[in-house]
Amino acid sequence: MSAEVIVLDPLMTDQAAEAVLQLWRDFPSYGLYSNEGYPTTFAPELAQRYDAAVNFVRTGGRFGRKDADRGLMAARTNYFRETYAYAEQVAAPGIEPFMTHDALVGAAQRLHGRDVIEPAIGYANVLLPGQELAVHTDVPEFRGANRKVTPEWLLVVMHHSGLFHRWRMPIATSISYFGGGQGGELAYYPDGAAGPAATYAPRHNTAVVLDTDTVFHGVDRVIGDERELARIRPGMRLFYEGDRRWTVRDGEETVSGYDEDEIRLSISWKAYCFTDEAERDAWRTNTDDLSLESILSTLVDDLVARGRLDEASAQPPDAELGRLLINEYVRFPAPTPA
Repeated sequence: MSAEVIVLDPLMTDQAAEAVLQLWRDFPSYGLYSNEGYPTTFAPELAQRYDAAVNFVRTGGRFGRKDADRGLMAARTNYFRETYAYAEQVAAPGIEPFMTHDALVGAAQRLHGRDVIEPAIGYANVLLPGQELAVHTDVPEFRGANRKVTPEWLLVVMHHSGLFHRWRMPIATSISYFGGGQGGELAYYPDGAAGPAATYAPRHNTAVVLDTDTVFHGVDRVIGDERELARIRPGMRLFYEGDRRWTVRDGEETVSGYDEDEIRLSISWKAYCFTDEAERDAWRTNTDDLSLESILSTLVDDLVARGRLDEASAQPPDAELGRLLINEYVRFPAPTPA
């Protein structure tokens, strides 16, 4: 694992950073994170990030702050998000120079000590005043198992279990900041879940690069007027209206409006990191891939060995097994009251 954190300040030229901001504005609209995710067949009743969501509701987040209104708590972490690029699929033309930026590639090489870097995913996270990002680790990937075919919470379990290291795809993640916003500090745990949190205060045209699949992290609340936050519901979308103004709409109805400087924008960049070309070729040709059957069999066998399941009993229903796996393998940092 790499707990190193690399800061790029500045990330790119002023002109290139302004081009990224304009790309953000030009994108048609942004949906809520709860609407994102690929349909997967195993335990579909569990939300894709069931692990992080349940922990946030149970603990109240990094500072243990619980709202009496459960709907408001849900709205705090249901931020707006869209994917600009995923492998060869580009949804936001113009993102290509960002995806192959030399500073990001160089930081990825340093982070994992691997020379062959394959930029893979770029997506925007947009947080409104009062919103935060629950403490979590990101969705890892393994040969044959990624978020398109495997539930995201199960991929997280796989990494935390330590049982699938041979198949893991080391990923470097850059969290890049553009524009304004107040608050929204990146909180991360470089010494593991039992250690203290460190924070990075975002600044325009800077980036933080780390192994977010391994290092627990979150985003502290964005500061500002949050009175409209409780009105945000699944299905709503965020639109740029011009003149640095943004609105949340429910169909044709405007729910809330914001000046651009009230919003915290970050763009996440993820790249696969390979030791050499041969390792990358094994990934591209699907050599030695995992299957869902082999993943579940390995995890169930380990639960039996740990005494968490009775070998003689039938395997629990999928959702019940999923909750058991999360509780057994994913150990979140304890809240630190403010």
